[in-house]
Amino acid sequence: MISSASERPFAHLHCHTHYSLLDGVNRIPELVAHVKQHGMNSVAITDHGNMYGAMEMYSVCRAQDVNPILGMEAYVAPGKRTEKKASRMKEASFHLTLLAMNRQGFQNLIRMSSLAYLEGFYYKPRIDRELLEEFNEGIICLSGCASSELSNLILGERMDEARTLCQWYERVFGDRFYLEIQNSGVEIQHQCAEGTIDLARELSIPLVATNDAHYLHQEDSEAQDVMLCVNTRTVRSDTKRMKMSTNQFHVRTPEEMYAAFPEHAEAVARSQEIADRVNIELDPNAKYYPVFHP
Repeated sequence: MISSASERPFAHLHCHTHYSLLDGVNRIPELVAHVKQHGMNSVAITDHGNMYGAMEMYSVCRAQDVNPILGMEAYVAPGKRTEKKASRMKEASFHLTLLAMNRQGFQNLIRMSSLAYLEGFYYKPRIDRELLEEFNEGIICLSGCASSELSNLILGERMDEARTLCQWYERVFGDRFYLEIQNSGVEIQHQCAEGTIDLARELSIPLVATNDAHYLHQEDSEAQDVMLCVNTRTVRSDTKRMKMSTNQFHVRTPEEMYAAFPEHAEAVARSQEIADRVNIELDPNAKYYPVFHP
């Protein structure tokens, strides 16, 4: 039986595992054990563009009486997923946090993930608004990190477009859409959060605080940095390479999350409210065979 939330409720809704290839360091058994040890009763898996770790996450969570939140940090094309116009990887897609609420949502995430590879692959496996409109049932949507489309508009001071984008997501997802803020000690996150908080107040869209967790403990940041070097074919001595500028991208305790958002405790607590909306029932032992039509 899954335990109730602690007095300072929080659930990690934005976690990368080693299935975020050459980016995430978290291994699922250790991740689940860590959140349970610190009084959390739910945890999400949101790997980059794939659902590779979903079944392992489900099985390990169920064995530990932790509520599994199966999700994905999707890559969303700026236009149609079949269009391949961008000249750089950063211009080819935006990040978006998607979480399955139930079995239907899980199946829809799998559909979108598959179509992202089959139809939308350009630098990354990409979905688009068309797929979100068609396969959003049973899915909770968070607006995403500093690499999201919303953040891109906020950083570009294009607030009218940011407002229109929020209204589109709210129309598609209804009360399953939340505005996401993060604080890992990175200046760009603060800039994004300021604009996002203003939009949340103006549009009455609920705000949720997450941590973009790529490794378990702060001391694991070095291992993740080495992995990023392998990913980007650079060396650690290269001062111009891609790297995370702080060691705050770990699986924080609830106390650390409330300390990171002293003026937005309700946004931290809302993560638990979202987690409580999730109830996925799967049969890991079920066998599905191809249907033969003579």
